[in-house]
Amino acid sequence: MQTTKVTCVICPVGCTIEVDHEKIDGKETVIEVRNNKCPRGYKYASAEVINPERVLTSTVRLVGGSAARLSVKSERPVPKTSLFDCMKEIRKTSVASPVKMGDVIIENVAGTGVNIVATHNG
Repeated sequence: MQTTKVTCVICPVGCTIEVDHEKIDGKETVIEVRNNKCPRGYKYASAEVINPERVLTSTVRLVGGSAARLSVKSERPVPKTSLFDCMKEIRKTSVASPVKMGDVIIENVAGTGVNIVATHNG
């Protein structure tokens, strides 16, 4: 069994949570979570140890717009292990103006099932 310490970022308290985990039948499994002051901390720390995810923010080239770049983000968090593959696709992408905030710029980025959307009009 392995113990990992995680600092919770869900609320301003910033609990230092300890998560005991081990591989069971080839799958990482949470055994026990300690030192969380709320249920949200339990959920966050468990997910952070088993399958950490992040919302990805970046920019893509904008052709024919008032700016050279358009800010984008993932619609929901993507697995942390996929961030570099997602960024490879984002770097290769350019979009023609006009673009509206919320427009899908890349569907299913890097096979994650998550779309990359515009965060501004361009």
